Amino acid sequence: MSDHACPICLDGGPTDIIAELPGCWLTMSDDAAPALPGTCALFFRRHVVELHELARDEAAQFMGAVQRVSASLAEASGAVKINYEIHGNTIPHLHMHFFPRYPDDPFTGSPIDPRLRGSSDDMHRHLAIRQKLLERLVA
Repeated sequence: MSDHACPICLDGGPTDIIAELPGCWLTMSDDAAPALPGTCALFFRRHVVELHELARDEAAQFMGAVQRVSASLAEASGAVKINYEIHGNTIPHLHMHFFPRYPDDPFTGSPIDPRLRGSSDDMHRHLAIRQKLLERLVA
């Protein structure tokens, strides 16, 4: 899909941007509780669909942002593991999902379903993680 038909490019960026990193936007919803509090996504700013479309310096920039978000999210959430996913089937603009994993999460032993919503307690936890994540990203 070209940037002329990409919803991210047409809108000037994704929704729910919480931080800008070199070449990327970090997004995290604040209107629905994810089943895995701290779930977020990193979007590359320039329109590409696949990793292999990045120039070498862009790939290094993207992976640097991935590492920075991953380390900050791990600290902010206390997750025992971070899962990463890149699909692009629904939104054909390069982005990576970050799913913090917890010993008591609802997906232990099964695939993650990002459409599953959490409780109001999960929402409070998610918003607290969001704040801690932002603090760590600017530190």
